[in-house]
Amino acid sequence: MVTAAQHVVDTLALSGVSRVYGIAGDSLNGFTDALRDTDGIDWISTRHEEAAAFAASAEAGLTGGLAACAGSCGPGNTHLINGLYDAKRSRVPVVALAAQIPSEEMGTGYFQETNPQELFREASVYVQPVNHASQLPRLLRIAIREALAQRGPAVLVIPGDVLLDSVDAAAEAVLPTQTSLVPAGPALAGAAQALNDCTKVTILAGAGVEGAHDEVVDLAQRLQAPIVHALRGKEFIEHDNPYDVGMTGLLGFSSGYHAMMGAETLVLLGTDFPYPQFLPQDATVIQVDVRGGQIGRRISVEHPLVGDVRSTVQALLPLLTQKTNSKHLDRMVKHYGKTRKELDELATPARRRIHPQYLTRLIDEAAADDAVFLPDVGSPVMWAARHLTMNGKRRLLGSFTHGSMANALSQSIGVQSAEPDRQVVALAGDGGLTMLLGELLTLTQHQLPVKTVVYNNDSLNFVELEMKAAGFVTHATDLNSPDLAAVADALGVKGFRVEKPKDLETTVQEFLAHDGPALLDVVVERQELSLPPSIKAEQAAGFALFAIRTVLSGRGTELIDLAKANMRQLL
Repeated sequence: MVTAAQHVVDTLALSGVSRVYGIAGDSLNGFTDALRDTDGIDWISTRHEEAAAFAASAEAGLTGGLAACAGSCGPGNTHLINGLYDAKRSRVPVVALAAQIPSEEMGTGYFQETNPQELFREASVYVQPVNHASQLPRLLRIAIREALAQRGPAVLVIPGDVLLDSVDAAAEAVLPTQTSLVPAGPALAGAAQALNDCTKVTILAGAGVEGAHDEVVDLAQRLQAPIVHALRGKEFIEHDNPYDVGMTGLLGFSSGYHAMMGAETLVLLGTDFPYPQFLPQDATVIQVDVRGGQIGRRISVEHPLVGDVRSTVQALLPLLTQKTNSKHLDRMVKHYGKTRKELDELATPARRRIHPQYLTRLIDEAAADDAVFLPDVGSPVMWAARHLTMNGKRRLLGSFTHGSMANALSQSIGVQSAEPDRQVVALAGDGGLTMLLGELLTLTQHQLPVKTVVYNNDSLNFVELEMKAAGFVTHATDLNSPDLAAVADALGVKGFRVEKPKDLETTVQEFLAHDGPALLDVVVERQELSLPPSIKAEQAAGFALFAIRTVLSGRGTELIDLAKANMRQLL
């Protein structure tokens, strides 16, 4: 017999978990003690449980396998919620242990008492209290299986005293299973007929094209179709792809937008692209998704195909006629070349100010061929989407669906812990970094050589852009950030700071070459605009209203700075 805590540790280890992220607490004592006595599975102490859950989410996203985190009773485990919500929205398997107050005190309003099974219900795919040690082996197996099958976080709520009780059961490995799902023949035939009967097809590829790169490229060749990618599809389909025409959406650029809007038939592959205003309203739509409930959420779909992308495309290809008319494809590829050139021209050095595009381009050029990039939500995601180059070995991870600040540094902990010899680059905003600034200490404590780039513009920059587009005078977005390189040095992380364009290239190379954790604090242009692929009338009106309101509020000089910063985009 072993303690329930030891049974949890042994089962996680047999199921492929190598580390657990969290913060120690008295209700977790049995669990952390069992980890101390077990080889092959480590405890990674973070400075905030939210970061622990983010780290587990990123590890699972990187490896595709099970990751784990834990929090003590009350606020110790409620802090996990945001990171677990990210894991759920990103569809990655995580097991979370939420310790509970002593069993005999439950329901009495005891110190730190909460109701975790209710609190975690929305942020998980499975949550269950363990009220007696005899329940644990089966419920733990179910939780792991749910996390793997549903691709999301599963939470077990266990009182600290139950973790110390004995369990008379051997630990068992619960491992992922592989399967393929192919739509029925009539559904495939109907989709194939629609594709064979039209001349202008566009493909939108999302995260579901992972592992199906060659099949999707073959499909584009057969259909003479441009491939637009959603942000989460970028790392899987952008590389080695002559049919790629970039992104669409708020973070995208015009070539992707026009390829979508010019389609007679739109093929959605493994994507839950959330912006219907960037989807054509008069195209025939074919959607492939392994989750049938996702189909038709954003746009009417004439041909729903429930299946994984790789197997479905393989089954569809023999039914398709080779198209010879490439006018739509050629026009969109040419448009992409022009757009790509324009974007690259913006990523060049200026004389006095550092533009964020230029910083991103230098990071892209100097980073390792198999680097993992983790951009913060906000402007770093925008620059990563437009100026990072994927090659089939690099990875691009982030809080792309949940959209939480403070993800970059926190998620880098999980990625670097899982692959200590791989280059990991966190692309942080000054707002996102300082939200969970203490995680720099996690890097030093565990000797994680994460490279953190800070786009320091003293503002919640993307929020300011949204305000301007909506016609509001920017307010409540100032940050007054300190010299973050000096802060990093004080925390044991090698700090670099750049304020002038002429110093940037050399410093980027020194920063990435540093042996150990490092932080590059770059003062970037605050007024940089990221123009969406299509300027709507209401956005143009919003900017005009912003200008009028800004002048009337006595801050007209901001408009001069805005014009100076973005003149090269408008010429």
